[in-house]
Amino acid sequence: MKKAIIMAGGQGTRMAGVLKDIPKPMAPICGKPILEYQIENLTRYGATDILIVVGPLGGAVREYFGDGAAFGARISYITEETPLGTAGALYYVGDFIGDEDVPLFFGDILCDVDLGRFIAYHREKGAAATLLAHPNSHPFDSDLVVAGADGRVTGWDSKHNTRGYDYKNLVNSGLYVVTRAVSDRVKRPEKTDLEKDIVIPMIDSGGVYAYASCEYVKDAGTPERYAQAESDCARGIVRRRNLSNKQKCVFLDRDGTLNESAGFIARPDGLRLIGGVAEAVKRINRSEYLAVVATNQPVVARGDCTAAELDAVHRRLETLLGREGAYLDGLYYCPHHPDKGFPGEVSELKTDCGCRKPKTGLLTAAARDFNIDLSASYLIGDGERDTEAARRAGARGIRVETDAPGQLLEAVDKIVGATP
Repeated sequence: MKKAIIMAGGQGTRMAGVLKDIPKPMAPICGKPILEYQIENLTRYGATDILIVVGPLGGAVREYFGDGAAFGARISYITEETPLGTAGALYYVGDFIGDEDVPLFFGDILCDVDLGRFIAYHREKGAAATLLAHPNSHPFDSDLVVAGADGRVTGWDSKHNTRGYDYKNLVNSGLYVVTRAVSDRVKRPEKTDLEKDIVIPMIDSGGVYAYASCEYVKDAGTPERYAQAESDCARGIVRRRNLSNKQKCVFLDRDGTLNESAGFIARPDGLRLIGGVAEAVKRINRSEYLAVVATNQPVVARGDCTAAELDAVHRRLETLLGREGAYLDGLYYCPHHPDKGFPGEVSELKTDCGCRKPKTGLLTAAARDFNIDLSASYLIGDGERDTEAARRAGARGIRVETDAPGQLLEAVDKIVGATP
């Protein structure tokens, strides 16, 4: 990676109470503009040529960053004399992109991402465009990405939709890796929306992929999110969440720990959160720990539901948490069961697997995907299988009573402490 593009033309209308006469990307976080964190992230992974698109307030960006020499890169600029939306200026960047895979960042995003992983994923998929997608604390007012198990984007759930349905909390973050196929779609330098006018029409061709990540990527575009970003930066969370660093995790059992145990839950309407659970998960989200579910779900092997139907149950879980500002960084389940003899059972799933707790397969899979240090992590559950799985994996186990309101919150507070 040698080149990168930053779209920094935003004027910060939602930040009028915090910023005065400076563009959103120049908003200071712990003494540095958001844009400087982006440039540091890019140069750390090899970017030497950065093109910044600026708007009417772009003089502040040019004055601060100049030609980029002081920041370890050659910086050039495109100035929008009239607003061109989030993609109109891409009309001018085709030659800059050339035949490379180029990171493209929205300039008001505070982030620290392992770009080596991101770009490697993009190239592995042979994508025309790859967006970084993640769960966030406000999926109800965010555009949601619909993607298959292989990461290929198959749909786009607009934040303007009336959602009388459950959804997966997978949000477009504003970070991309793009090829020239993206800029070539901008035929004229006019107001253009990157998602609506470019990315969504590309979905049918199969060239758009979602790179799911738990790394720190936050839109600091409202006063509330700006304050949270400032706190996270001050506590070192922004940099530590980069997946090149070992992560800490709070693993969570599902039935009896997050949701009420009601036999084998095979339909979304059977899932109800235990009191205090959303607040407990929210406190993990605001800490340096990841929140990852690890659950045995023999309902699939028993034939009580299909994998697709279990996914619907988990969408209900994510929707209920999301309504209260909480989210899961990952969810791993074991669909197997060692015993046979159930009507309608799925024979190929009747096996003594390595992922059914108290075995450690779910934890080690998450550790591989998220670079988790199991010795610095916890598993909270309501059974001996959970505490034994934690012991075998080298993590620490905490047992709560089944369906006990408030106990998960108490356990989480012991781990993360009082988190702002």
